[in-house]
Amino acid sequence: MRKSLGCGLLLAAAVAAPNAVCAGTPEELPVWPGTAPGAEPWLATPMPDSTLVRPTLTAHWPPKDQANGTAVLICPGGGYSGLAVQHEGYDIARWLNARGAAGFVLQYRRPVLRDQRLYDHTIPSLDARRALRLIRARAAEWGLKPDRIGIMGFSAGGHLAATVGVHHDAGQPEAADPVERVSCRPDFMILIYPVISMTEAWTHVGSRNNLLGAKPDPHWADYYSCERQVTGRTPPAFLLSTSDDGVKPDNSVRMYQALGQAGVKAELHVFEQGGHGYGMRNTGRPVTTHWPALLESWLQTRGLLKQLGR
Repeated sequence: MRKSLGCGLLLAAAVAAPNAVCAGTPEELPVWPGTAPGAEPWLATPMPDSTLVRPTLTAHWPPKDQANGTAVLICPGGGYSGLAVQHEGYDIARWLNARGAAGFVLQYRRPVLRDQRLYDHTIPSLDARRALRLIRARAAEWGLKPDRIGIMGFSAGGHLAATVGVHHDAGQPEAADPVERVSCRPDFMILIYPVISMTEAWTHVGSRNNLLGAKPDPHWADYYSCERQVTGRTPPAFLLSTSDDGVKPDNSVRMYQALGQAGVKAELHVFEQGGHGYGMRNTGRPVTTHWPALLESWLQTRGLLKQLGR
């Protein structure tokens, strides 16, 4: 079952991106075909946010005559306890639509709600991997190129995106569910002021505590320190941070260095000022006026904005 969201309602609350267009009504789709794994204990519990039990994808489509077959799974931030779904989700999807790409906003389950731990640390990445498999499995149906499906994340959502980037798999060939047979490897990563490490002094403590607890198991802290998990199979990446961000730019810098050491192509931008959490909003700081153009240039350079048939 899927639900349509009124395009006018979404646009009215957003800061309009340059040349943005509404190709049609965004579609809300379930990430899992039935009960999401691990959600059973919470199904009967009233939740202020239904996505804490039933994660969703909201698909935003470009105009058919501009579609280029590229798709991006978007993971909003929120410290692994909330979701900044508007300026780090819907606004981003519409910006991608205006450039011919499809945008899929993921409302993934978070481990913590009001200091109550709902799920263990595996659940957010379980939802994100499933969402990426779903997009790739339905690529032909949706007019997408299965080798042009990327992942994008902001803050803790950037950590989630990077986690999928370093811990992907090729799918399970014997799975009964055809979606689970599909690879969840992103073809590229876009990491905007991301949390990356769970072990270093510069990690974002709030995100780490929400994901792993105040005293994380060293094994899992290492596993989720994405800069330590990069290999030659990690996708190419675009990274953005600012020097005055509470999520220290060391996260992006160390990830960039790790990618380079593994021979993975990457591009890094660190602005002097800008803070955190700006998403697609124009705050008047140089970073917010320039980073979308830098990303667009990177996507063009990689051939991801080239229209189908050209």
